[in-house]
Amino acid sequence: MDWINAAILSAAVVGVVNIIDSHLLSKRMPSLRAFLIPVAAIYFIYGSVLFVLFPLPEGIGMLPVSVALASGVCRAMAIMLMLHTLMIEEVSRVIPVVHTFPVFVAILAIPILAETLDYLHWIAIIIVVAGVVAIAIRQDSTGSRIRLGKWFCLCMAASFLFAIANIASKYALEYISFWSMYSLSAFCMAFLFLSVSVRPSVLQELRDLKQRGSVMALLAFNETLALVGILLSFWAMSRGPISLVSTILGTRPLFVFICAVILSRCYPVILEWRLSRETMVLRLISIVMIVAGIAIIYLS
Repeated sequence: MDWINAAILSAAVVGVVNIIDSHLLSKRMPSLRAFLIPVAAIYFIYGSVLFVLFPLPEGIGMLPVSVALASGVCRAMAIMLMLHTLMIEEVSRVIPVVHTFPVFVAILAIPILAETLDYLHWIAIIIVVAGVVAIAIRQDSTGSRIRLGKWFCLCMAASFLFAIANIASKYALEYISFWSMYSLSAFCMAFLFLSVSVRPSVLQELRDLKQRGSVMALLAFNETLALVGILLSFWAMSRGPISLVSTILGTRPLFVFICAVILSRCYPVILEWRLSRETMVLRLISIVMIVAGIAIIYLS
């Protein structure tokens, strides 16, 4: 498996994770903070196990470790901003806007990491990002196409933080393994999630949670999928140009859309989602653009 296939598989796996996250947040968990506490505990457990099995290299300096931790902090902040925005705006708009981060990565990677991109790579990045953003477009009741506001600013902030996290991860992965990268990122996310979520009222919400066993089992399964997806993304980052890896990882909204369509038709209890014919055509055009962009990366 090369880095392109690993990045595609990561985007697909994490797309499934996002769908289950949406189900848990909207139907099973009492609040976002109550959701973050068990997620943080799972991240800490997985991170600790992998840290013991795959320790940091001997003699590694403080700079790579510090950069890896900074990457984890940026990623955690981006995730929290994204989840907060999901509470005030539709997932079909939030996820695509957040996943414009490959543009920031491509711009930053040139001066920071000295990466070079030819014109075909730039065309592929533009096509993929345009396809991802097109997934967010829909006709609303007023006839306008895109409605901007506070949610859009939060999404763009999350997108920029994801870009910084990916740039920092690429640098750190030159010195540490993708296993260690996950461990350090998991520790950062666990700490930040707990710091904003642990409150007496939130702990009481978890104690009063209905069907707690089944909810926690689904959440544990979902975070195990997330573990696989994140490890695949770090593996791809360690082997491919970060600009192109981020572009492929940014196709996650495509897989979210595909999973949402399947679940809304086959299992509407899990996800209720209705699309007009016009919206479906626009989504199909977006899929063609994303596939074309990935094909250009493959061929170039």
